[in-house]
This record gives sequence, C-alpha cells and structure tokens, in this order.
Amino acid sequence: QVQLRESGGGLVQAGGSLRLSCAASGRTFSRYRMGWFRQAPGKEREFVAAISGSGGSTSYADSVKGQFTISRDNAKNTVYLQMNSLKPEDTAVYYCVADIDGGAYDYWGQGIQVTVSS
Repeated sequence: QVQLRESGGGLVQAGGSLRLSCAASGRTFSRYRMGWFRQAPGKEREFVAAISGSGGSTSYADSVKGQFTISRDNAKNTVYLQMNSLKPEDTAVYYCVADIDGGAYDYWGQGIQVTVSS
C-alpha cells in the first residue's frame, strides 16, 4: 500500500508559478515511477508529466513542455511539479500517481486544486 499526499496548490494569477509536492509512503520509493495527472472542470483526466525512479528520465504532455518541470528527491520520498507561466487553462485538480511494478499507475493521491485567475 502506497499513500500519496499532494500539497502546494492554490490560487495564482496568470503568469505566476506554483510548485506542487507529493509525499509518498513506502520504503522503496526510488523504484517507483511517479507522475502527475490533472482534470479540469468538464474535461477528462489527462497526463501531465512522469519521472523514472532514478529521476534520469522524464516525459511531459505537449501542452506543458517547457512550462512545467517534474523532479524528485528520493531521500525525502517526494516528487515535485514546478509550474511556471501559468495560464487559466491550467486550472484543474492535479493528481500525484505512482507506478510500483512497471505497469499502470497503481496509486493515486486525493488531488489538489490549482486555480489560475486571468
């Protein structure tokens, strides 16, 4: 069982920045592929970014490339999502996810609201 807890969301003006954090339980965090998804009002949940266990490999949705950066600190069992130049269309509930066995994302956080005002 892996528990994920997001923090760092909130309200920000367009052009601003936020950093989301996700603290994970588990002794083998460095083996987990971690990621972020988001769901905007009235839209389907979408992939945002992912990072390998070592942190050496990352991937991003086209919509956030160059704008968001995913990183992790395995000593702190934490993954981050740095979000810059935020736009109103980035408004969504952001979910932290963990893949512990190389398949689908097995565990999801409860989600955290990010609201970007114009």
